[in-house]
Amino acid sequence: MSSVFAVPAMAGKEQKMSNNKATPLPAYTPGAPPMAAPPTYAQAVGGVPPTSPFTPTQTQNGPTILTTVVPVGPQSTHMICPHCLAEIETSTKTEPGMIAYISGVVIALLGCWLGCCLIPCCIPECMDIHHNCPNCKAYLGRFRR
Repeated sequence: MSSVFAVPAMAGKEQKMSNNKATPLPAYTPGAPPMAAPPTYAQAVGGVPPTSPFTPTQTQNGPTILTTVVPVGPQSTHMICPHCLAEIETSTKTEPGMIAYISGVVIALLGCWLGCCLIPCCIPECMDIHHNCPNCKAYLGRFRR
């Protein structure tokens, strides 16, 4: 059987080309490193290497205060206010939410526009609850329905 791959018999010697000129072939030495690797992108383009966009600085002179985010719900929530650092029970205020307005528009489009479209604005399950601090009156969050 004949081999599919042919090995050049004249490696390192001269080989005749079709135009009858002799050209030397480069000698192959196994285990030798390649001539040279191509340059990296940074070397080819030049410029400065990238740096970090944020450099943290330590400028605090007092004790570190760690606050956690307390999820607000439909009822008043016991928490520490992140603004005045007092232990509080949040005060709540209700306002019609997005679901109340969408329901009102749908009811009005169905033909009940004389006053029935305002009913969703009176239902507690359609209201958003806004939480405030009773001490400093800071806004603490909203519970959406």
